[in-house]
Amino acid sequence: MTTASSADHPTRRDFLFVATGAVAAVGAAAAVWPLVAQMNPDAATIAAGAPIEVDLTPIAEGQDIKVFWRGKPIYISHRTKKQIEEAQKVSLSSLPDPQPDSARVKAGHDQWLVVIGICTHLGCIPIAHEGSYDGFFCPCHGSVYDTSGRIRSGPAPSNLPVPPYTFVSDTKIQIG
Repeated sequence: MTTASSADHPTRRDFLFVATGAVAAVGAAAAVWPLVAQMNPDAATIAAGAPIEVDLTPIAEGQDIKVFWRGKPIYISHRTKKQIEEAQKVSLSSLPDPQPDSARVKAGHDQWLVVIGICTHLGCIPIAHEGSYDGFFCPCHGSVYDTSGRIRSGPAPSNLPVPPYTFVSDTKIQIG
């Protein structure tokens, strides 16, 4: 004949030990979580310098989009053959800030122009596809840029800057 001992059946004391251990584990995790989370960089730091990827697939030929990187507007233009040819045939001696079109685009990707959309005169935001050269026009003081983002007329002293970017694939770029 076998007799059941108290070790064979869970007792109320066993339940209290398990429940106390579970509460202690949850409490320890709740205390450690903020300590670990505070070691991550905050969102402003990430936004200030993190590279961004942009999918070029939805941008139709002749269209441009504006994205933001490091708090700056970035124009990404899908240039037409006509715009590319016009930008390439400009005499460098006629430009206030001479720079060939080939230095402003990536080799083999002439159709894509990526520039920081801040006027180099006083920091205004130019309007795309405006002005006499179908490039960018700053309505504040009248600076006119061509389809390569080069200054053609107006008070701006230099071309629209080109941010650091690379082609991740034929349809995706990484800025930064």
